[in-house]
Amino acid sequence: MPEHTAAADFAALLRELKDRSGLSYGVLAKRLHMSTSTLHRYCNGDAVPADYAPVERLARLCKAHPEELVELHRRWVLADAVRGRKGAAAAETPPEEAGSGTGPGQAASEAAPPAEAASAGAPPAAPADADTGVGTAPTRRRTRTAVLAGIAVAAVTAGVALAVGLAGGGSDGDGDGDGGRHRPVGAAGVTAEGTAPASSSPPSSAAASPSSPAKDKRPARTPAGSAPAGAPSGEGRKSGVPVTVRAEPYAWESPCSQRYLADKPASEMKPPPLEEGAAAWVAAHGAVSSGQQYLRLTVQGTGPETVVVDGLTVRVAGKRAPLAWNDYAMAYPGVGCGGGVQTRAFAVSLDSARPSLTPEPGNEDFPFKVSESDPEVYYLTASVSAYDVDWYLELKWSSGDRSGTLTVDDEGRPFRTSGNKGRPAYEFPIGGDGWVPEGTTKLE
Repeated sequence: MPEHTAAADFAALLRELKDRSGLSYGVLAKRLHMSTSTLHRYCNGDAVPADYAPVERLARLCKAHPEELVELHRRWVLADAVRGRKGAAAAETPPEEAGSGTGPGQAASEAAPPAEAASAGAPPAAPADADTGVGTAPTRRRTRTAVLAGIAVAAVTAGVALAVGLAGGGSDGDGDGDGGRHRPVGAAGVTAEGTAPASSSPPSSAAASPSSPAKDKRPARTPAGSAPAGAPSGEGRKSGVPVTVRAEPYAWESPCSQRYLADKPASEMKPPPLEEGAAAWVAAHGAVSSGQQYLRLTVQGTGPETVVVDGLTVRVAGKRAPLAWNDYAMAYPGVGCGGGVQTRAFAVSLDSARPSLTPEPGNEDFPFKVSESDPEVYYLTASVSAYDVDWYLELKWSSGDRSGTLTVDDEGRPFRTSGNKGRPAYEFPIGGDGWVPEGTTKLE
């Protein structure tokens, strides 16, 4: 689907909802905690939000119907996927095609990400839109030449490190004795194994970890604002896997149902975040989903062919006693909460000896069909009371004579959900300046 069509279709539905609500851009922007100009750009099709959470909040403010919420999410997925492919194509543009009148040094420095320049000890190149005058061109060329030298050193160092890593081999720590078996990446947060059935052993990051975040040896999560887990970015095509998965492990069915455990006193905790800031809040506090975890999985084909999603399997990577941490509620006392739209909703009890997904009442079970233009969204509610559980998912797919399994996790590490029975619980009053014991807020 052409980018202008996907973005335009998404923006058209946003405008329809906004116009029907009777609310001005200023009022909506204030309630969404964003600038009016940003909201204008979303509704005009000039920009596509990187996260779906603010889009859903906007739709709910505009009293969108359940069917409209589902359709809005579908259009956002398509617009976001096309945008991701455009970014990948721009990054792969050969230097001679980057623009006329540019030398090799200039083209290479423009193609290098600022992070690489910073790692080489050189200042990042100025952004393209910063060149607003003719007099700045010589300075920019000299800066790019200097940056190029630093990047060359970083590239050589990275190449040596990669060669050592590949030569090292050895066990990948998943306990299956495969000697570091290569698993092609289907998308961020998702590993892929095609054709042959996948092993039921956990991924290398799924080993049981200590309770304390200071001793947690698992890979750190990607900070908020980076590429979302499982985003359709073209990686599926490169690995030959015809399907991608966007995993959002910190989605909220409603703030009233979402809680987190943290090994910190209430005096050191920040106020509850908005849903789109939940991942960063969790990472900052070393928090763990409490009592239940609500996942949103967006499954989309990488091409026009139909892909059958045969099922989702829950794999437990480790079980321990529940965390003896404080329990923090995300809902503000006295504020009502609305439930989410669940057209493909499933539940799983992690307390079970062999946890398995079951459809919520009124929902269909697998298999489902997806393609590039027809994604599916699955909502998973994982509940636990008696354990602290590390777990992940395996998504089985088939397309024609091909089949395989995608391992879906939390950006390279298992999802983690812990029981919270008997733990000290806290809430954050509206207008308050700190957390207080749950149930002590006086409502007017």
